[in-house]
Amino acid sequence: MRFYLTTPIYYVNSTPSIGNAYTTSIGDMLVRHQRQRGADAFYLTGVDEHATKVWRVAQEQGLDAQEYADRIAVPWRELAPRMNAEVDFFIRTSDEGHKTFVREFLQRMYDNGDVYQDVYAGWYCVGCEEFKTEEELTEDGLCSIHLTKPEWIEEKNWFFRLSAYQERLLELYDTRPDFVLPDFRYNEARSFIAGGLRDFSISRAGQPWGIPLPWDESQVAYVWADALVNYLSALTYARPGEDLRDRYWPAVHHLLGKDILRFHCVYWPAMLFSAGYEPPQQLFVHGYLLLDDRKISKSLGNAIDPLDLVDVYGADAVRYWMARAVSFGRDGSVSIDGIRERYENELANDLGNLLSRTTAMVAQYRSGSLRRGDAEPPLDLDALGADVGERLDRFDVTGALDAVWEGVRGLNQYVNAEAPWQLAKDEANAARLDGVLYNLVDGLTALAVALSPFLPETGPSILEALRQESDLSWDRVRNGVAAEVDGIAAAKPLFPKIELPPADAA
Repeated sequence: MRFYLTTPIYYVNSTPSIGNAYTTSIGDMLVRHQRQRGADAFYLTGVDEHATKVWRVAQEQGLDAQEYADRIAVPWRELAPRMNAEVDFFIRTSDEGHKTFVREFLQRMYDNGDVYQDVYAGWYCVGCEEFKTEEELTEDGLCSIHLTKPEWIEEKNWFFRLSAYQERLLELYDTRPDFVLPDFRYNEARSFIAGGLRDFSISRAGQPWGIPLPWDESQVAYVWADALVNYLSALTYARPGEDLRDRYWPAVHHLLGKDILRFHCVYWPAMLFSAGYEPPQQLFVHGYLLLDDRKISKSLGNAIDPLDLVDVYGADAVRYWMARAVSFGRDGSVSIDGIRERYENELANDLGNLLSRTTAMVAQYRSGSLRRGDAEPPLDLDALGADVGERLDRFDVTGALDAVWEGVRGLNQYVNAEAPWQLAKDEANAARLDGVLYNLVDGLTALAVALSPFLPETGPSILEALRQESDLSWDRVRNGVAAEVDGIAAAKPLFPKIELPPADAA
């Protein structure tokens, strides 16, 4: 089983925002889970450096575009590890390997007769890096996303015959109803195709920052004709001397925000057809994190620095908050108060106190020794494992984490109902006490494995405190997985109380 997952490559006109951390962290959760199930997985993220807005920011700072990109790429490369995300390759579109592949890819489209030259005139939003029709602008003629006036551009470009692939794209969508998820995004993309496709420019004139076209080096590849190709190009040089295309393509799943749906769900598969490649296996389109009902982004001036949150709460807590605060796939409002509440009420109280109570009781009542005893399993953990796996297969990250958390709450209810502190008062209940304590450790062991894709530091810490083996294989999310062990001691708090700053300071 092979599982290749990509995030969009992010614009480097500024430092990472919480939205970038959101996509990167969610992708890491999905890849970690697939690895638990034995998949040969590969996770790609990176940065898009050849955008017009990147070039302009470099000019404003008095820097050569490449010098600026080299500097700003550093915090972007640090984003994933700071969020406890493990990526297999970090791509930059200024990589020589990428630039070489893009030229070869576009040449194949040209040789196939799908590229021609024409004059384009229209409104261009630099923030979106996209030409806008009159219908896509507000009544005041502004970009509906950035609320800025697009620029009127008229220049001679090279165009891709997107219109020639309308029927083939419709056939793709009709034969693969899960090609784009969620369903309403599938319907949006298919409706756009059925409404009639227009050819689009794949080059820009008069801008030196970019990849020169192989047949016309006076023009550079338009940002999307460059950036989208990264999903393939990375496989050709991510491992020196190795070409991973046969291994991972087209077993690829693209994560993307809804603002770039058209490029990924329509333009990209058509470009792949033109260049002789199979389309991706699946695309998942997620919504926005909203603050005061507006998308959180640097360009809108309402960004939250994800690393500031990590410095206060830790990466696992921030990942947990992002995954549960908004149903993945939909728009949803978030607040800094929300992470504080989830840290204290759910992570510290529900999970942290459960581990502290369980280990303390094993240490106090059984001198740290865990034995199976005599009790019925408190939870159907086999069913939980199947449910969570099925949800993650369809990218229901929030629903999967909610299900695991119901297990955490179920164990808390179990310990309160069984009251081991009462059983410990009578030696006649010794076997029953052993069984209750075993069920608690057993449940926590399985839940630690199930939580580890979401909380990659916390899951192994729970197993260590319970003196259970560190194996995170998904088949350990079941009843009876805990081994009888000695030496369990009262665990330190998983999520210790911290002096939290006011919401506006975070």
